[in-house]
Amino acid sequence: MRCAVEIQGLTKRYGKLVALDHVSFSVPEGTLFGLIGPDGAGKTTLYQILTTLLGPDEGSATVAGWDVVKDYKKLRAEIGYMPERFSLYPDLTVNENLQFFASLFGVDVKDNFDLIAPIFDQLKNFPNRRAGALSGGMKQKLALGCALIHRPKVLLLDEPTTGVDAVSRGEFWDMLATLKENGITILVSTSYMDEAERCERIALINKGKILDVNAPGRLIEGLDQNLYNASAKEMYPLLEALRSLPDVRDCYTFGATLHVVTDDGFDLDAAMCRLRQGGLDDVRIWPAKGNVEDLFIQLAKNDG
Repeated sequence: MRCAVEIQGLTKRYGKLVALDHVSFSVPEGTLFGLIGPDGAGKTTLYQILTTLLGPDEGSATVAGWDVVKDYKKLRAEIGYMPERFSLYPDLTVNENLQFFASLFGVDVKDNFDLIAPIFDQLKNFPNRRAGALSGGMKQKLALGCALIHRPKVLLLDEPTTGVDAVSRGEFWDMLATLKENGITILVSTSYMDEAERCERIALINKGKILDVNAPGRLIEGLDQNLYNASAKEMYPLLEALRSLPDVRDCYTFGATLHVVTDDGFDLDAAMCRLRQGGLDDVRIWPAKGNVEDLFIQLAKNDG
């Protein structure tokens, strides 16, 4: 399968800070690919290089077959880019923004409206509303429509769901699945670990380094072994107590519970007895199902 994005040894420094540290991965054509990592991991710097806004210090990258340095003028016509912050003109209306971005690429809105019609379904009642007066979810849809109006080969989305409510987040990912069916390659970055499961392949990034790349299901294979949920009325004392137990490798907050990572020799009954002797009478420990967030925590600690 051909690759829409090829990245080899990409490095970017800001003085002593290494924002990207020899990053390498590829994105096959027609896939929905996720770049998963916390704030400050290097995701935005990588996007700025892929969209030709920054030049790398080392390494190379091609998008849609064009080199991000040598072919930057040709590349810009082949990509759609939606930055993390809302970047449309707030004083222009919905229709005016759409017309403006279409004109930048020398196309007419009607030429590619079939591609963005599902996205604009909820915006069609507000064609003359200023973009700055839209809700967060509506701004998101307008920005996505403007990024697609020239029918790009590759769509680059940098933290598109940050600050958006859960319902709008779900709707947005449903839209991405539909766009993928239209043959558009999508590279989307997010700090929401649960969104990783909506991607076909993901790259986990932390402190400028790629930790692992694979399909989400393949990455978390085997995580359920030696992984437990734990809860009690007094959660912080439970956290400290669990970390002090033999054969407990790690314990961390996970939503409303704790996740406990153990060695093969972990004795659940003995652990429960010891915790209760320590005054944690209401403690509960039961098997957990591992996910991408558990994997990321483990990989990040090993890398550190």
